[in-house]
Amino acid sequence: MTKFLLTLLIISLLVRFVLPVVLRLVVGMFIKKQVRRYGQQFGQAPPFGQASPFGPPPGPAPAPGEVRVEFAPPKPKARPDTKFNGGEYVEYEEVK
Repeated sequence: MTKFLLTLLIISLLVRFVLPVVLRLVVGMFIKKQVRRYGQQFGQAPPFGQASPFGPPPGPAPAPGEVRVEFAPPKPKARPDTKFNGGEYVEYEEVK
């Protein structure tokens, strides 16, 4: 009986204290591996502070105080000016 209780105590201590640490390490390594794969597949910079394979953006750097615009949306076409004459009067009866 004491052998069974001792075995149960050791198993419970392992599950309580050792298993979370091991799982945290395994899941952390798995996540880093998946993020690295995703970055390689879609051409993103590597995560977790690794050096970027991409250089600086193309073109000259803007001078201090200047702004570089890479994309400007097209301007909307002007609608013809239609004058609003106030609309149509609609009679109504208030229901209480």
